[in-house]
Amino acid sequence: MKQVLITGGARGIGRAITRAFAAAGYATAITYCTSENEAKKLHEEFGTEIYRCDFRDPAALGDLIRAIRADYPSGFDVLVNNAGISARKMIQDVTAEEWKDMLNVHLTAPFFLSREFASDMIRRGRGRIVNISSVWGKLGASCEVPYSAVKAGVIGMTKAMAKELAPSGVLVNCVCPGAVETDMNADLTAEERDSFSEEVPLGRFGTPEEVARAVVFLAGEDAGYITGQAISVDGGLA
Repeated sequence: MKQVLITGGARGIGRAITRAFAAAGYATAITYCTSENEAKKLHEEFGTEIYRCDFRDPAALGDLIRAIRADYPSGFDVLVNNAGISARKMIQDVTAEEWKDMLNVHLTAPFFLSREFASDMIRRGRGRIVNISSVWGKLGASCEVPYSAVKAGVIGMTKAMAKELAPSGVLVNCVCPGAVETDMNADLTAEERDSFSEEVPLGRFGTPEEVARAVVFLAGEDAGYITGQAISVDGGLA
């Protein structure tokens, strides 16, 4: 049975990804930060292994890697770097701590997790890494400068890793969701939702399941000649 590690896999897009991989026959392991109850439900439903980690803390990331290594000495067939945070505010109001948190969660953690588990994939001559970026990593978003910046960084990291790891049979891609029905967008007013939906050619928000299907596809055999791509799942917005 193939094994997949999904960061931030307990709710929103991450939960949909976890459920989709489980339905496809994968053994699933996830990280979570605050969503302990949701993580436990996935463990009960699918046997998902769960690990708590706050990626804002680099020391916690090191502890996580050691804990996972103890349980999965051979690593994973697929790594999905999905964990994320957001902060909607004007650039003048962004603190140094918030900027550092964005970097740690969206770039530092995916980099070191990829570095760690790509080594197993290289030895086996096969593997998949799927990073979750955002449409804002391509377009940029007002009042989300740090988020847009780190998500653009995820795309650049994906492309560079793909070129480096392709000769070893390891494929690296990223998925760039648009506006999706998740807790991260729950604070939008009805007016803001309607206004944004009008900008989307398909005229609606996406679902976590639609993003998850793209991720599972990129991890599968049918995507065997796809690497280094930033695939938008955004209703045509980008």
